[in-house]
Amino acid sequence: MLDVRRLQVLRAVVTSGTVTAAAAHLGYTPSAVSQQVAALEKQAGTKLLERVGRGVRPTPAGLLLTEHAALISSAVAQAESALADLRAGRIGTLSVRYFATAGSTLMAPALARLRAEHPGVRVDLELADPEDPFQEVARGRADLAVVVQARGRAGDGFRLVHLLDDPYMAVLPLGHPLANREVIDLHELAGEQWVGSEPPGPCLEPVIDSCAAAGFSPDFVIRSEDYATAQGFVAAGLGVGLMPRLGLRGRHPGVVVRPVRNPEPVRVISAVARETALDQPALRGLLSALRDAASTEPPTGAAPH
Repeated sequence: MLDVRRLQVLRAVVTSGTVTAAAAHLGYTPSAVSQQVAALEKQAGTKLLERVGRGVRPTPAGLLLTEHAALISSAVAQAESALADLRAGRIGTLSVRYFATAGSTLMAPALARLRAEHPGVRVDLELADPEDPFQEVARGRADLAVVVQARGRAGDGFRLVHLLDDPYMAVLPLGHPLANREVIDLHELAGEQWVGSEPPGPCLEPVIDSCAAAGFSPDFVIRSEDYATAQGFVAAGLGVGLMPRLGLRGRHPGVVVRPVRNPEPVRVISAVARETALDQPALRGLLSALRDAASTEPPTGAAPH
């Protein structure tokens, strides 16, 4: 392979017209420049310069390599400029994963701010199951993910940033005997039939664990993995449910939502990122925007309107 540094020496000689002038431009001795050109000629297998009076001129092979040396120099300059833009957060791509209820409440405002602050950064955004986003980061397929119940899952090489605690609320049909209560003790739902709204995994665990702490296991008679559909089942009188506050932004007119206590089920929502990806200003900006979006959420225990 031709030596790139020697190609640039050849280019300096051809551009300046003499070995002495090229040496002065490069900060080398004329002898060192001649040695570099001789070594390049040996690599190329042909003469690259010929003497003309007190100067030199390129042979056809020398002119060809000089033109390519100029292209290489331009490409290196472009690479340096692009690297500077990347390090400054002016360009680049972020691979981001999230789960459904974090989309409109956390991810949408955070991405809007990211676009305003880093307009040249592209975002590869993908919806994933609550259980899956962390694995996308762990396997190197995503730079950042918004995840549920990630405490204890992130190890060396990952940064875990707490965003918010998302409490579960009791969702009751209109006219339910507990509908007039301001707060419901969880054990009061022990004898009810239940509408499930979570698949097995980190979003269901707080419900199961809290019910167990209250002395019972919920009797799921019907299940849906969609909060809007689950609310419809509750409104139809098929059962009661516990659903996270973020999932109750669009509330069905046929249900009543009340806080729960003793205990209050809560899912922990965090952002997880690879430590190596935190060198990117855009990623740090997205983390900051996510924290700010989470801080605008109502306080824990507040019922949605």
